[in-house]
Amino acid sequence: MLPFVIFAVAGASALLAAMLPRVVHDRAFSLPMAFLGAGVLLGLVPGLPEVDPMAHPKVTEHLTEVVVIISLMGAGLAIDRVVGWRRWASTWRLLAIAMPLTIVLVAWTGSALAGLPLAAAVLLGAALAPTDPVLASDVQVAEPSEEVGEDEVRFALTSEAGLNDGAAFPAVHLAITVASAGLSSGALLGWALEDLLLRTAVGVVGGLVIGGVLGRLFFHSARDYLRLSEDVEGFTALAVTFLAYGLTQLAHGYGFVAVFVAACAFRAAERGHGAHQVTHGFVEQVERMLTAWVLLLLGAALADGLLSALTWELALVAVLLVVVVRPLVGWLSMLGGPAGPRERLVIGVFGVRGIGSLYYLSYATTHEVFPSAQLWAVVGLAVALSVVLHGITATPVVTRLDRDRERAARRRFGRDPDEQELASVNL
Repeated sequence: MLPFVIFAVAGASALLAAMLPRVVHDRAFSLPMAFLGAGVLLGLVPGLPEVDPMAHPKVTEHLTEVVVIISLMGAGLAIDRVVGWRRWASTWRLLAIAMPLTIVLVAWTGSALAGLPLAAAVLLGAALAPTDPVLASDVQVAEPSEEVGEDEVRFALTSEAGLNDGAAFPAVHLAITVASAGLSSGALLGWALEDLLLRTAVGVVGGLVIGGVLGRLFFHSARDYLRLSEDVEGFTALAVTFLAYGLTQLAHGYGFVAVFVAACAFRAAERGHGAHQVTHGFVEQVERMLTAWVLLLLGAALADGLLSALTWELALVAVLLVVVVRPLVGWLSMLGGPAGPRERLVIGVFGVRGIGSLYYLSYATTHEVFPSAQLWAVVGLAVALSVVLHGITATPVVTRLDRDRERAARRRFGRDPDEQELASVNL
């Protein structure tokens, strides 16, 4: 009986994932909110098995891993802006300033307020630092376009989410190192050389090589059967995704970094080709379906007692992250950058937490002993808070920002602006 219930729930959630975007469009309500709430209701149904990520850490790790790498490919394909130091200034600021500050502040609050051991506090900071490319669709780039028409808010949040999921890995490994070997100079040096420098470099190089080679092959090969762009199949994006991830991991690099870099390199091979819209559309559909399943499971886990180890101190850590820490460090990192004052505020506030945090926590707890119940309670609450608060506010805020940007562009250009002109206006 149970397998048939699972199939029925999976089918119903996939159907809802296809229908709900039309229902919640332009409303102060998001698809992730709907599935998280549905999962909570499922968890309250008597007779269904209990959902506990701590009881099945490997299953949780690999399920969330697949969702994240597919979403990273979608984010990389969607970005129209050519990679560059000045053009991606907002991204580098968020990675170099906002992310490390978030890790430090979350770790400090976890230790000072909730009494977590140092290794657990660092892990909490690392798991909650990345923003999510899966749950933030309302404030991110929608799809590939032949013209560069991305406003600074959508571009910054999309590129940040694409890169910081991989950039958080060194901090996760630091937590594992501290838990296993302490703060010895030898252990920290090994971490810096291997987990920070080597694996990151392999991830970047692996993504560039794999994405570049496959892009060249698909778009410019002299052999018709290799030039797949002429007869587009959406699942070729999955080929790029899994090859970049698998080969880079085998080479001892960070696969998350490689997937996003490969997506950008693949897009750069023929930036304006219509094939990118097909592949991105396919990836987006797969991502939406898998996200629905993960959020249903998370909601059920919340109802089944995931928050049972939560204390008011731990809850305060989660609340501070969502409503104070991220908005503050995000805003500070944007000072002096290309975004306008209102855009800086929106970029700071909408650092959505999500499935990447679940992955990092499950990954770390399969490699070292941590106070899992407490960490899962904080992360589960932080993700749920982010889904609800950002889900309610994202559409109204971004819609208002778009409307004000359009009015400002009309005043500047004296006519209805095109996409590039509209995107050039900062508020």
